[in-house]
Amino acid sequence: MKKLLYIGNKLSSHGSNISTIETLSPLLENEGFIVITSSSQKNKLIRFLCMLKATLLSAYKVDYVIIDTYSTLNFWYALVISQLCRLLNLKYIPILHGGKLPEKIDNYPFLTSLIFKNAYYNSVPSKFLFSKLETKSWKNCIYIPNQIEIEKYSFIERKSFMPKLLWVRSLGSIYNPTMAIDVVEKLKIYFPDIQLCMVGPENGITIENLKKYAQNKSLEIVFTGKLSKTDWIKLSESYDIFINTTHFDNTPVSLIEALALGLPVVSTNVGGIPYLVRDKETALLVNDSDSQAMADAINELIKSPELAKELAANGRKLAEQFDWQIVKNHWKEILK
Repeated sequence: MKKLLYIGNKLSSHGSNISTIETLSPLLENEGFIVITSSSQKNKLIRFLCMLKATLLSAYKVDYVIIDTYSTLNFWYALVISQLCRLLNLKYIPILHGGKLPEKIDNYPFLTSLIFKNAYYNSVPSKFLFSKLETKSWKNCIYIPNQIEIEKYSFIERKSFMPKLLWVRSLGSIYNPTMAIDVVEKLKIYFPDIQLCMVGPENGITIENLKKYAQNKSLEIVFTGKLSKTDWIKLSESYDIFINTTHFDNTPVSLIEALALGLPVVSTNVGGIPYLVRDKETALLVNDSDSQAMADAINELIKSPELAKELAANGRKLAEQFDWQIVKNHWKEILK
């Protein structure tokens, strides 16, 4: 029975969205792996120290160390933990997240090489990021997509599509939440009863500031704050179109979930998004920050329900490829 140490940010109990460590670790446990996780401490320094302690204590107890690796501050956690694993002769597997990781790799070639070149495997959930890594000399990269449990997502076949929009991300500048409000402003001229619900915890941008931004445009937007996955999936039944306004991204799980639920998607065409969905086949894509183009795309879906239905059906088929019953075989292969 293989034993794993999983290093990542388990912060949903502190108001953050559920992270990969919180979804993947129980799935691996269900497959018979013993999984130790670290850390759920809110304070960044204490969390980092807990990660170091867990790695040291696990030196002779685990077979592999999995490390969630991002492009922001958490990159430095991954750097230190990975090098500690090397000193302890532990096989480690970074999971590469974050839309700005290619930029990090370009800006810090030596440091990123220390992490990724010496890894047992690099698990890359984004085909976009995988294509970037193919230019490197690293031969230890493997594409393992983000996973969902498809049976938890009921496909709703909508007969018509109203201007009822759903947005699901944390409220951070990288996800450009103000663009969603700008889109509503442009559509309200044609659809006075337009609705927008924004789901997600605060992450540098407050709900209060977004409310003021909307009020200055005479718009009423619904902000739910953080919701459990069950709650936002239930909420999604009341909406007809999913919008994704991000500046950077790899393979966002929320977008995959929207596809699974039968929501036609309109998204910015950034980072790994065009590697995940195809324009006019599984989503409609627009340029970054182009609120007018996104408004036009939404208008097209409302006026052309057959197109919306086609995108929704194709999107569900795509989402099924991310089902854990398929993805788990990739993990079993490298953890055997």
